[in-house]
Amino acid sequence: MSESREPTSKVLFRVPNENGTAEVESLWAYDLGNDRYKIDNLPFFAYSVSLHDIVLAPLNSVEGMATFERVLSKSGNRTIRVIFNPPVSEGNESKALLDTLISLGVEYEGANPTYIVLNLPPAVDFDVVVQRLTAADVQWEHADPTYDELHPNAA
Repeated sequence: MSESREPTSKVLFRVPNENGTAEVESLWAYDLGNDRYKIDNLPFFAYSVSLHDIVLAPLNSVEGMATFERVLSKSGNRTIRVIFNPPVSEGNESKALLDTLISLGVEYEGANPTYIVLNLPPAVDFDVVVQRLTAADVQWEHADPTYDELHPNAA
């Protein structure tokens, strides 16, 4: 998103399902060498990783591509996923909320007008964004950090 050249690599992430199987998501990344990659798009399904994090992703011979192993360095960005109902459309309350979040410095990518992934750069106040989402009564989740990472003793 912010590099002078387009990312040319994809990193595969395995995303566990509730039934014990796993889905996969691939994210664009810059190859930094030595199996290190800088993530360059927002994760729609993977957890505990955000835009511009540096990850270790060795080549997996079965998958035929770099496969996420762990985060090496956090960028300071945070990721929240939102389901808007009604879908974001010019002039509606969902669009107004998204515009408010953008005015706070939030960036986003949308899978569609209903499912939006938010990137909160380090300067954006996480608590203010959460308060706005909660007040708007939209469905959302912590993706990075996850709820369990934020509240390890909440179970």
